[in-house]
Amino acid sequence: MKGEPCELYDRECIECGECDACDLDPNKTCDSCGKCLHLEEYSKILIDGIFESEEAWEEFLASKANEKNIK
Repeated sequence: MKGEPCELYDRECIECGECDACDLDPNKTCDSCGKCLHLEEYSKILIDGIFESEEAWEEFLASKANEKNIK
């Protein structure tokens, strides 16, 4: 947006549109497809648990540390 800092250069935005260009095909407007990031088709995050308190988190870390010390 005009007047905002430019995302690519050390200047104010002049609405040139260069930051909206696709990295793989400069004639295409970026549509956030992610192909330039070279990600797998599907990515995943595994969640082992959710800690409802700081104490629960600290107990978990302590148990992991004990497991390492035992091995």
